[in-house]
Parts: sequence; structure tokens; C-alpha cells
Amino acid sequence: MSFNLSSTPISIRPSTVELKNSFLNQRNIEIAIRALSRDGLVVLEDMVDHAVLDRLNEKMVKDAYDLQARKDSPFNYNKGNIQQDPPMTAEWFSDEIYINPIVTQVTSTCLGPKPSLHFVSGNTALPPTESSPPASQPTHNDADFEHSSIPFALVVNVPLVTMTPENGSTEVWLGTHNGTTIADQEGVHGDRASGRIKAHLLESRRETRPPSQPVVKKGSIIIRDLRLWHGGKPNLSTEPRVMLAMIHFAPWYRNQMEVEFSDELTTRLTLEKTGLHVAAKFVTSKQLQDNYLNRPYGNAYDFNQIEQIEGVF
Repeated sequence: MSFNLSSTPISIRPSTVELKNSFLNQRNIEIAIRALSRDGLVVLEDMVDHAVLDRLNEKMVKDAYDLQARKDSPFNYNKGNIQQDPPMTAEWFSDEIYINPIVTQVTSTCLGPKPSLHFVSGNTALPPTESSPPASQPTHNDADFEHSSIPFALVVNVPLVTMTPENGSTEVWLGTHNGTTIADQEGVHGDRASGRIKAHLLESRRETRPPSQPVVKKGSIIIRDLRLWHGGKPNLSTEPRVMLAMIHFAPWYRNQMEVEFSDELTTRLTLEKTGLHVAAKFVTSKQLQDNYLNRPYGNAYDFNQIEQIEGVF
């Protein structure tokens, strides 16, 4: 039962010693794993230097306006919410953001040692315009396929600014990763609004543990179970709200996606240095810069695994 459980996510603020050592103590790692198990989400505060975020945010806000102006703008569900890839070149790459060892400590404790990184992108909530009035995404589940009942993928979100209800903080339905199935969803993979949660399930859940639109402080990193119900909300401020998204998959999970990186990063993305199996496709820096805003989006990505074992799911 979900009665009396808070709808506010658990936040952990690592100590100075933990940040220096890039390693959570036993108490904090336990809190993180308990939160992921019960709520499907945990927030780690003070993880990324604000100057690093500010620099990348300036670049990505400019890119966001360029994407918004396109006739084929890569929007997710509505035109105020676009999928936006960051530039994965040495100039813009930050270990704190993309291969943070504390994040990997949490995901590898939950999913198993040496999880795999198969996805790096971002989600940008744009301010409303006359042609794009405020709108919400439908509440949905990113696992829009028959999926395991045990944790198999964790989304790592890094907001580049403080997220609030005003600028489009994501609405989350804590605890909904437990027991969720494909039968909860209306849309199927390939639909423009795949993964939509059925209306009667939303109303039932609202009575026991309603959703929340949490404030997430700048410098924080969010770790979320892929199966958790959530939805983008409108940005009512005057500036785009950029949030990066990576996915760590369990080491046993057979996903086939690759992430395109500049070949300048080859030596920084090894298993020995990251603790991750990075599913990397390396290209020249020029190739990456020419193409990173022209990639497929939305349902072009498939979070499912290949060759599912009959009788397991």
C-alpha cells in the first residue's frame, strides 16, 4: 500500500569527504538504494560544479532555439518539449556530468557491477510561444515494451539549472515502477505518444500517492528507474530548461544502442576509468559537431533488449 508515503523524492547531500573520494559512505548508499527500491527515484545534491553547468547551458540554450526554429523540430509529445543531444566532444565533455563515479556507484549497486551506458541525450522544456502554448506531456512510462519486473535500467538526469514547477520540472509518480506492466499503457512503441498510462490507473494512483513536481537544486543529479511513471510539464518561465539524460542498463541487459562520441574521448571512456561499459561509436570531432543536432529522436530509440528469453518476462 502507498498510504502515508510522501510524494517528495528523497535527496542525499554527500559530505565533503564523500565528494573528495568520489564515493558514498555505507549509510548514504543504503539510503539511495532504498529510495530507488521504494520510490524509483533519488536525488544526489551538490554533484556538479555550477560553472560547468553554466557553460554547457549557454551552449545548449542556443542549440535549443536553433532546433525550435526547424520545421522538423525534434519534439516529444508537444512542441514545447524537445529532445536535444549535447555535443559529445572534448570541449564540452565533463566527467562530473557524464561519468560521475558516485552515480556509477549507485547504479552498479542497484543493477550489478559494471552497468552499460547506451544512451546520452537531453530534454528541453521551451518557454511558451503563440504557436506553442503551454502543454503537458501525457503521463507515460519509458519502458513501452514487455519489460522485466526487476530493475534493469536507470535514467541519470542532470538539469543544467535549478528545476522548479515554473520552468517545467518533470512530474513524477513515485513508487509506480513497482508492479507496472505493458498492460498499464495505451500507446505502444512506435506511436507518437507511446507509453501513455491509462486514465483510470492515474486516478486510482492519485488517491493513494499523488504525483509531485519537485524542486531540484542546480548541481544535483537525479537517478530514476526507467519504469517510473512521469511526464514533462510546461515551462512558464522565459528561458529554456535543459535537462540531460543518460541511461545505465544492467550488465545482463542486451540493449543494442550506441552513443556517438568524438574520438578525442577514447581514452577517457574505458571500463577501467569509468566503471561502465560505454557503448561508444567514435567519430571525428568535425563529424560529431556536424551531426549531433541531426540525430533521430523519440521512438527512433529502442530501450528494449534483443532475444528475450521465453518464460522469463
